[in-house]
Amino acid sequence: MAQINLKNREIRCKIVYCGPALGGKTTNIKWIYDQLPSARRSELQIIETDDERTLFFDYFSVDLARVNGMQLRFLCYAVPGQAYYKATRKMVLQGVDGIVFVADSDAARTNENIAALADLKALLIEHGYDYASIPLVVQFNKRDLPNIDSIEKLNELLNDKDSPFYEAVATEGRGVIETFRTVCNAVSRKISQPSSVSV
Repeated sequence: MAQINLKNREIRCKIVYCGPALGGKTTNIKWIYDQLPSARRSELQIIETDDERTLFFDYFSVDLARVNGMQLRFLCYAVPGQAYYKATRKMVLQGVDGIVFVADSDAARTNENIAALADLKALLIEHGYDYASIPLVVQFNKRDLPNIDSIEKLNELLNDKDSPFYEAVATEGRGVIETFRTVCNAVSRKISQPSSVSV
């Protein structure tokens, strides 16, 4: 849920990039970060424990607009997809306002995509969130690989709420900014509803 900081006249919204391991979440985050003006972004942070087992995610924040005289700040996270990082994913999803699900288009990774989406839904339930109402954008990444699933198949398997979706090659920046812009706009629209903001 978006939070208002009256002292700083700031509204903070959390966007989390989820999906299977090695699907391109971190690549998305790094590409977006590199395109942003340095004056409007925080430092890109990678947070992990010494053994890289308990806590690991990529993070930055960016000021994108002003709403009713208040600065709108997006806190952007990419969480790891490996099974043993489930606790990290659950922690980072606390207070989420918008989600980007980054799917790997490689046909060999269909089951991993399905499992990652099921994990996301389960974690949202554990937090008491309604999957159907949270802004979600689906990105079908790695469209440059030789053996990929069709967009029709991927949508059927992974886009059960008919969310906006983009084809992407995150290593080249294709579809990355479009995905980010769409989720930010969806979150911005939702926080215009008074019940979506806490003080």
